[in-house]
Amino acid sequence: MYKKEKLVENQFTWPISRKLLFLILEDKVSDVFACELVWERLFYTRETTLNNWVASTLTPFYWLEKFEKAPQIISERPASVHLTRSIPKDYKQGLKKFLNFKGYKIDELYPRKTRRATVVNWLIYWAIENDCFSTDNGLMPTPSSPPINPVKGHFGDPEIK
Repeated sequence: MYKKEKLVENQFTWPISRKLLFLILEDKVSDVFACELVWERLFYTRETTLNNWVASTLTPFYWLEKFEKAPQIISERPASVHLTRSIPKDYKQGLKKFLNFKGYKIDELYPRKTRRATVVNWLIYWAIENDCFSTDNGLMPTPSSPPINPVKGHFGDPEIK
């Protein structure tokens, strides 16, 4: 997927671990946080003055041609579809195979939650392909409670479109 040299040069804010992936699935981190995990691994970089994420020279062309700025993967359907399509067929069952995730109940299915599952599946694919899974759960974000309204998300998350 990516050359190891690129990964070594780039220090990711949070290592990908099973515990972190479950925080996303259990809605204990914001949509913004989940997106940032993907953006870093697609080599978008944060513009500190505007707090935007923009493509870098390492951003894969598949993303760069469609999204010059990092897309809101969870709140925007086209970005979520693009992420889904970027997962090779052999990795489509990552949630089930790698995390033994049984899925959501019917009454829990709404766009925000299924798009978060897509983010987790992509992160599984990325971590397997790049041999970057962390077994150390030491560096973890502080989990929050799931949002009061799970359809809308956490305070500060973009509106779901």
